[in-house]
Amino acid sequence: MAKGPRYRVPYRRRREHKTDYGARRILATSSSPRFVVRPSGRNLLIQIIRSEIEGDRVLAQASSSELSKRFGWLGGGKNTPAAYLLGLIAGYRALDGGIETAILDMGLRRLTRGSRILAAVRGALDAGLKVPCDSDVMPGAERIEGQAISEYAKRLKGLEDPLEYERRFSDYLRRGLRPEDLPAHFREVRARIEEGHSG
Repeated sequence: MAKGPRYRVPYRRRREHKTDYGARRILATSSSPRFVVRPSGRNLLIQIIRSEIEGDRVLAQASSSELSKRFGWLGGGKNTPAAYLLGLIAGYRALDGGIETAILDMGLRRLTRGSRILAAVRGALDAGLKVPCDSDVMPGAERIEGQAISEYAKRLKGLEDPLEYERRFSDYLRRGLRPEDLPAHFREVRARIEEGHSG
């Protein structure tokens, strides 16, 4: 551990790898709210947050539990398709609240091409919210719809290991969704979200 008269102990949240205070200072002084994606356990939470002197104020949000309860989502709570759908919901809610632009807040995570966080950003962009981001790093339509999950499930069930199929996709099967049908289910739920917003 570093020591000496000039050593300065980092803030607790920095030591715990929770907050990058340099990046937060830049984001907090921006005139645009932050688009925050936070995975936790089996769920995802997306929030549009504005930094104020009194603290952060949540302007709009969407969570995995709401996605399943309100819109009938039967897939995983924190996979790429779920992240996109949550981004779509959060984007619509931000627009309804008069927010047109937000800045992506990655926290301490590094940007990975095609990640869930970028799937959420793409959902918000498709809703009409402006979130500055390079389109080259966004996941493709097939990944967002869950085609990779569907193909993997078909391989496990048909050729490789049916028992592994049941074990790996037990949550899907318990909720009444065959993982092979995930892309079609994704399109149904997306249509439900868009219909609810237009109504």
